[in-house]
Amino acid sequence: MPREILNVQVGQAGNQVGESFWRMLLAEHGLDDDGMYQGNDPLQLARVGVYFTEVENNGKASKYVPRSVQIDLEDGVINQIRAGTIGRLFRPDTYITGNNGAGNNWAKGFYTEGAELTDPILETLRRQAESCDALQGFQLLHSLGGGTGAGLGSLLLSKFREEFPDRMIATFSIMPSPKVSETVVEPYNSLLSVHQLVENTDLTMLIDNEALYDISVRTLKNTAPAFNDLNILVSQVMCGVSTSLRFPGQLNGDLRKLALNLIPFPRLHFLMPSYAPFFDPKAKAFTRMSVPELTHSLFDRRNMLVACDPRFGRYLTAALIFRGKVSSTEAEHAVSDIQKKNSSQFVEWVPDNVSLTLVSVPPVGQTQSATCLANSTAAQELFKRNLSQFTAMYKRRAYLHWYTGEGMDTMEFSEAESNTQDLISEYQQYQEATLEDDEDEVAEEAPEEE
Repeated sequence: MPREILNVQVGQAGNQVGESFWRMLLAEHGLDDDGMYQGNDPLQLARVGVYFTEVENNGKASKYVPRSVQIDLEDGVINQIRAGTIGRLFRPDTYITGNNGAGNNWAKGFYTEGAELTDPILETLRRQAESCDALQGFQLLHSLGGGTGAGLGSLLLSKFREEFPDRMIATFSIMPSPKVSETVVEPYNSLLSVHQLVENTDLTMLIDNEALYDISVRTLKNTAPAFNDLNILVSQVMCGVSTSLRFPGQLNGDLRKLALNLIPFPRLHFLMPSYAPFFDPKAKAFTRMSVPELTHSLFDRRNMLVACDPRFGRYLTAALIFRGKVSSTEAEHAVSDIQKKNSSQFVEWVPDNVSLTLVSVPPVGQTQSATCLANSTAAQELFKRNLSQFTAMYKRRAYLHWYTGEGMDTMEFSEAESNTQDLISEYQQYQEATLEDDEDEVAEEAPEEE
């Protein structure tokens, strides 16, 4: 019996990525834009209940409805989804919008405008959760740079924790990056959100716009990628990550098993996704990757959805998900080969730190693909980058009046700053830890706060 996941998409980025994700899921499960089954492979429906609810359709064939809630503080993007080709797919009562928008202000999303919407949102979520047989948990799609995805998204995470304390909470969080900046206060919004993500989620997949642009331009040869192109990359990875939940396969996983393998310490639950193959559509006919090549690509920074270099950190753990006709021995050899050749990049005090999942159903239009979720200490690069921008503004108290005007206390900024500093120190501590270290020594070696 499938264990259900409830999808929650918040803000402009969350809803646009969500729309792209649902389109991809429809194709993979053989469903049309109205949720009616058109496929021809029994595997497509075997575990379709993880993301879809089956609804009897007046004695006709069943309709499959996404288990999802679409939320935004202004109605522009939501109206586009509603009016688009998959608008009729979602239940009408799962579109929830505010009137004023959050104006890229985290405090509006968390304290004022967003807080007014929490009751109707939670009511809708409860209804969806009650119709589940075995709710596995929530997945939240949002970006950390704006007001709604970051502020209201963070608020909802703390509400999930209160309402559903024993359920898993996973997020796909799009980090702002200096090269692709929408607004000047992004460092504030994202650091305040990271503070909440550290406390309230079980798994956070980090994605960053800079890496998505690089992949589009360098690998896919798309010189001027639009947000739509970037969203497709994100949804490819989301489909890859959720493959082992949605299709029967060897070593079938659920979110809790995934977290158990990947998270050695509760605060270090930030994962860096990578995907292969990304290729120039014109070169598709010439591209056929072997399993070792796929595996190698997953650990290459050019295939990562986060702009940081894994060579400057060490892998604590990683989970690889292969799709298509892949033999388990071939995959295991490829992985152990990579670990032997780059042994210094994997911590030696977690013995079997790379887990494998194989699913025979390939993505639509491809014969094979692979997705990797890596828990690497290199993630501190992202947080450092964010912190330095945050500190530069916060020192001068720039733009703070917009936040305090919404009833926010400046203490929260200081707390978010020190929490991120602690997170970076923790990564550094485990990066330097060796097999011989005594626990006390490891504690002494933790770097001093700057």
